[in-house]
Amino acid sequence: MEPLEILYQDGHLVAINKPSGLLVHKSPIDKHETRFALQELRDQIGQYVYPVHRLDKPTSGVLLFGLSKEIAQELSEAFRNNEVKKEYIAVVRGYVEEHGLIEHPLKQMLDTKAEKERGITKEEQEAKTAYERLAMVELPYAVSRYPMARYSLVKLLPSTGRKHQLRRHMKHIHHHMIGDTKHGRGEHNKLFREKFECHRLLLHARKVAFIHPILKKELVISAGLDETFQNLFKNFGWDRVEY
Repeated sequence: MEPLEILYQDGHLVAINKPSGLLVHKSPIDKHETRFALQELRDQIGQYVYPVHRLDKPTSGVLLFGLSKEIAQELSEAFRNNEVKKEYIAVVRGYVEEHGLIEHPLKQMLDTKAEKERGITKEEQEAKTAYERLAMVELPYAVSRYPMARYSLVKLLPSTGRKHQLRRHMKHIHHHMIGDTKHGRGEHNKLFREKFECHRLLLHARKVAFIHPILKKELVISAGLDETFQNLFKNFGWDRVEY
């Protein structure tokens, strides 16, 4: 088992580049899983860590942990108050507009029956995502009724943090994310599996920026791309794209 890539560490917090497919911590919706970022990082650095936020299991990228409950709570509060700048990249179907802002409320997603039994309701919550197109590609493969397949590389800048927000927002504007088995399009996911050996959601938490709770200065943490993303970039001629 390869060690987790540590992007930043000091006496107060630690950030890793979470691989796609790894859960942050135990979850009732993935009871069969035995690997968790929280436990692996704890064992790797030899001290307890406290989760600050979460990334969905199939999403890769920057993931923060506090080294004390107090620091984790303070950072979590910064996330809830939208004081953390988050930047993602993703591959989506079709040619996206050069830039735009998606302001589309999302109903709360419930994880378990227990949540429903406790009276948690699917209320609509404000959700905003800005996006910027970074690159495009046309591939010589017929998909659905189209003779060619078109895709875009996009930068996504959410200013809220709803569950599956980026995937659901891209679906809302009909540019479904590749590899998304819940909100995406199966025919495009299949093409990427068969032609490019791509078996993951193409969503990566590229960067976070926030005020360090102790040092009181801005900290910017970036995470590199995994082999799947890198191979796709080479195939599509995107390896020189600035993002």
